[in-house]
Amino acid sequence: MIVDVHAHLFDQHRHLGDTFVAQAGKAAGHEVDLSTHWSQYWDTAPDETVALVIGGKARLSGIWVEDEDVAAFVASVNGRAVGFLSLDPTQPGWWDELVHAHRDLGLRGIKLMPMYAGFDPAAAEFEPLWAYAESNGLPVLMHTGTTFMSQAVLAYARPGIADEIARRHPELRLILAHMGHPYEGECIAVIRKHPHVYADISALHYRPFQLWNTLMLVQEYGVWHKLLFGSDFPFTTVNDTIAGLRRIGGIVAPGFEPLSMIEIDALVQRDALSLLGLPLPTRDGS
Repeated sequence: MIVDVHAHLFDQHRHLGDTFVAQAGKAAGHEVDLSTHWSQYWDTAPDETVALVIGGKARLSGIWVEDEDVAAFVASVNGRAVGFLSLDPTQPGWWDELVHAHRDLGLRGIKLMPMYAGFDPAAAEFEPLWAYAESNGLPVLMHTGTTFMSQAVLAYARPGIADEIARRHPELRLILAHMGHPYEGECIAVIRKHPHVYADISALHYRPFQLWNTLMLVQEYGVWHKLLFGSDFPFTTVNDTIAGLRRIGGIVAPGFEPLSMIEIDALVQRDALSLLGLPLPTRDGS
């Protein structure tokens, strides 16, 4: 089984603002279609893949996916996905959204986008959010790392912020998205320190030099077991991510030990659901 911990659900016209789409196109160098086409996802992933599906809420950057849309999608794919709710705690009503999405919609985790929404996730005012997640066993996938969005606040994208959160909430399961690129070393320091803090490798394989350096540092620090597989669909696919990891694993640099292909294959096959305290989704949607 492959568990993809980072797969998006959004419709470009309903969920993303014009500014977000325009800046995404500028970064890509061409016009983009950011709507997720899930038939493509399943066609480009092994049959046993389970996707952790996220929407996103960040009013500052023009991203808003209702949790009901995520819950409805998860229910429609017959046990192939686990849904996460999203929060923008700068907006009124976020606490009610949290409780409703968890208790009424049955979503299993939380997606936060501090950089895109413009808030410091370690600030004291958000302590109730973290306490709720920890006490209710809700893993949190938090965006860390860079972006193309000019409105976003890079100071809130540093993976080191997670250290303070993890020290206050040692039983919280926390995933740092994209290994915090380009702050990967900082990310590795955090995941090495905290037993329940992980990093996903989504959206990194198409920067092969950067990812090779990162995985060499992972190997030197002995934290392969703290990496989780993720694709960042629709920006790339499961199969392309697997192929990219294995291609980078084949790089041999003079004077360096090679990357461990055993560890790369273990990363691809890692049972992230168990590590995050999540049950395997069943065909009745539970």
